[in-house]
Amino acid sequence: MLKGRKVLLGITASIAAYKSAELVRLLKKSGASVIVIQTEASLQFIAPLTLATLSENQVLTKMINSESGEWTNHVSLGLWADLMVIAPLTANTLSKMVHGECDNLLLATYLSAKCPVYFAPAMDLDMYRHPSTKANISKLEEYENILIPSGFGELASGLVGEGRMAEPKEIIDHISSNLSKELPLYNKRVLITAGPTYEAIDPVRFIGNRSSGKMGIALAIEAANCGAKVDLVLGPTAFNCMHTNIKVHKVQSARDMFTQVDGLFSESDISIFAAAVADYAPKSKELQKIKKSSNSISLDLKKTKDILSLMSSRKRASQFVVGFSLETENEIENAKLKLISKKLDMIVMNSLNNKGAGFEFDTNKITIIDKTNAITDFKLKDKKEVAKDIIKMILSQRNA
Repeated sequence: MLKGRKVLLGITASIAAYKSAELVRLLKKSGASVIVIQTEASLQFIAPLTLATLSENQVLTKMINSESGEWTNHVSLGLWADLMVIAPLTANTLSKMVHGECDNLLLATYLSAKCPVYFAPAMDLDMYRHPSTKANISKLEEYENILIPSGFGELASGLVGEGRMAEPKEIIDHISSNLSKELPLYNKRVLITAGPTYEAIDPVRFIGNRSSGKMGIALAIEAANCGAKVDLVLGPTAFNCMHTNIKVHKVQSARDMFTQVDGLFSESDISIFAAAVADYAPKSKELQKIKKSSNSISLDLKKTKDILSLMSSRKRASQFVVGFSLETENEIENAKLKLISKKLDMIVMNSLNNKGAGFEFDTNKITIIDKTNAITDFKLKDKKEVAKDIIKMILSQRNA
């Protein structure tokens, strides 16, 4: 959520300023550019050298640079920022912000800011509870600033109660959650299946396929980056998927995958079935490893449940279901038949005849067919870019 964002971090004179170093580190780790503005009084609590090193930018403290004599352009800073965070925010600076006072660089920049401003109060229990503090916090919120609530805990005075500044990770999570409300899939549930399934023959051997799960994982990450809460039902693969908005449900067999999907489908707004589910599985699994005692072996196979068809037949009008079709011949015709027979809203077709597409590659070349039979072809791309194309198409189709 913070990747590529330009963040102004304001620091005021609170003992909680020691947490600001970790906050800068987490902002940078999230991919944000950070400029720190300190009040002169806060320099007693944390050294600017630490924050400059972590932010990779000079820390700003004065309207006029005492060494160069140059003016620090607070207006430019306010225009530069995508968001401003004041953490910690003391009762003193809180009051000045409410009343529009402007006696330092931080306040001048705050009054010039065109971006969302987040504030994380930090003060002792009685100060935090005081009616004037409560009124000032409410007034800042009325001005459309965004409160990051103080926590309950041990305070510098030795008291225990409210007033403790939120932890740096809590601040990052709060900002990320707030920013996600702007995203096109905010508050949507997305179900994605990915990877192969392994159908056991005996404790050692299985029937499987070459699916790596890369395409489904890329889709899960893109949907999560668009604000969705994603359930990723992932077959056996060497690849992992880490994202705060993604819950991974690891499965082995087609039966396992059906069980997971069956429990999740009704809650989904969008379901994308990208897994390469085995069409057939052994009727029975040998309890012991089959010994090599003859020149041939016969396997009695049974059809697995058609997860896509079963789920699509149950979908509500508000649900959007997407299937995948991997073809080797009559690609468009076969994909269209699957789109109709399985009652899908959209199908993504890729052909093994296209170089660089299909299983195990980092790239893919797709064709998307919607329920009106409109066909959209895409060039060979990295699967991360393909995922963006697919999610973008889903959004346009759902909003059509």
